[in-house]
Amino acid sequence: MAIVEEIIREEDDGTLSFGNFHLSEKKKISDFEHAGDTYKVKTFAEITKLEKNEAFLYESYPGTAVFHFEESDEGITFDMDAEGDAQITVGLEENVKYAVIINGEFAEKITTGIGGKLSFSAASVEDELTNVEIKKLD
Repeated sequence: MAIVEEIIREEDDGTLSFGNFHLSEKKKISDFEHAGDTYKVKTFAEITKLEKNEAFLYESYPGTAVFHFEESDEGITFDMDAEGDAQITVGLEENVKYAVIINGEFAEKITTGIGGKLSFSAASVEDELTNVEIKKLD
């Protein structure tokens, strides 16, 4: 299973990778600078959480490892790994409809409410990354 040993890192393509669900105790890195923004990550077996400029961005139960996390005006994309199924919540725009696509298959449409949070479940298959795309709908 894939993890991020250094807890958070910038990839060569400019995306972020973070999280280590093999840890038995919580680890935290604050003040990680990336593309002019400041990130904070907390991770261990039970939870992985990412904040950007002190605002909520990503959270999973149980903990996950996230690779090539990228935000744009259209949504968020990333690959993830976990011990099994994960409940994931991401921070997006308020009152906007999004499509959740997992491994290229449409999973569901969700409209965010006040606060812009969007929650969904994603299955993880051992030794395979699960691709997640969250796309804004017109």
